[in-house]
Amino acid sequence: MNPDTPSNKVALVTGAASGIGQALAVAYAQAGIAVAGSYYPRDPHDPGQTLELVERAGGRCVMEAVDVGDAEQVEHLAGVAVDRFGRLDFAVANAGLLRQAALAEMSDAQWLEVINIDLGGVMRTFRASARHMAAGGAMVAVSSIAGGVYGWEQHAHYAAAKAGVPGLCRAVAMELAPRGIRCNAVIPGLIETPQSLDPVNSLGPEGLAQAARGIPLGRVGQAREIAALIRFLTSDEASYITGQSIIADGGLTVRWPS
Repeated sequence: MNPDTPSNKVALVTGAASGIGQALAVAYAQAGIAVAGSYYPRDPHDPGQTLELVERAGGRCVMEAVDVGDAEQVEHLAGVAVDRFGRLDFAVANAGLLRQAALAEMSDAQWLEVINIDLGGVMRTFRASARHMAAGGAMVAVSSIAGGVYGWEQHAHYAAAKAGVPGLCRAVAMELAPRGIRCNAVIPGLIETPQSLDPVNSLGPEGLAQAARGIPLGRVGQAREIAALIRFLTSDEASYITGQSIIADGGLTVRWPS
């Protein structure tokens, strides 16, 4: 499938109410791909905005309230995709949770909450989607350079979960390859999203601006740029790519130390 050619294909996207997930829903709409998106009802993001943006792009979309920490809710989302659009071709595990907590004060509950969403949620998304996906299907999970490449102080739970995502994708890629289904991970660098703009649990606007000075391209990334990479990885143009972890970080991880 050419990413710019309309199709009858269907994508499941978790965390589609904002940031990378929302940008991806729009990118899929522009390619004629229907989207079954999820949002977390306790988040402040309005899923109606995604629906409006997709509609403007000429696409089809349904948004469901889903906690990816709950297996039944994730299974329901996959079922909605098939019931509403008749099939499921792509699954993108993008939903994530970011919380700051120093290791010495981190409770087991804090640790398990982030691991359950940021790693367990990926597994549940892939598991539910695999039940409906046929040959030619593709899965992508969103990791992070925090854990996927670098460490991050006061975020041991987040880094551990994000480090686990590429390993999970490699295993899923091998397991589903005989069925003609591919699986890859995307490792974004510093991307401007509502999550990264959170000054309490992440860098916030000032922190992002400061970090941008250390990126070879001289800026942080935009959600649409990661969405374009994910859309490529689920297209036929990436038909021989599976089990890989692709970093998109403006050159941050390959810069010469200064």
